[in-house]
Amino acid sequence: MRLSGKRIAILLAEGVEDLEFYVPMMRLQEEGAEVVAAGLDLRPVHGKNGLEITPTTTIAELRADDLFALVLPGGWAPDKLRRYRAVTDLVQAMHAAGKVIGVICHGGSIAISAGIVGGRRATGSLGIKDDLINAGATWVDEAAFRDKNLVWGRVVADIPAFCRELVAALVEQV
Repeated sequence: MRLSGKRIAILLAEGVEDLEFYVPMMRLQEEGAEVVAAGLDLRPVHGKNGLEITPTTTIAELRADDLFALVLPGGWAPDKLRRYRAVTDLVQAMHAAGKVIGVICHGGSIAISAGIVGGRRATGSLGIKDDLINAGATWVDEAAFRDKNLVWGRVVADIPAFCRELVAALVEQV
């Protein structure tokens, strides 16, 4: 229960990668974290593979000061979420505060739109490799790693490595 009492938000929208949402959520809950599912509104969404997820809060209600960390899963959701100022403002505020942000697969699209990848090492789906590079990141083809407060995961197959790196980074912040 190393993360007991720590509030962590996972952002979601229609088309989120189900496993990149649920596995980190369960792993963080296993450590005692209070994990909130944050959507654009409170209507249920369907993951890329069909699982229904009901947000417990809205992204607009989140405040960086109230969160210990943030997770940006992939799928098709990041392309939708990156268009909203509430999303990019939250990511920028978390980053400015030096709080841990876990980014996996296409979740990097949100980090790009928030302007936090320049000068950093990054990974994700090959589908956003050029976008990360064009945003000033250095592409790294590794399953999971940390670059300061950013924890990166490549794809669904790398979820175990991503979760290990994410939990290690969070425990260091406790």
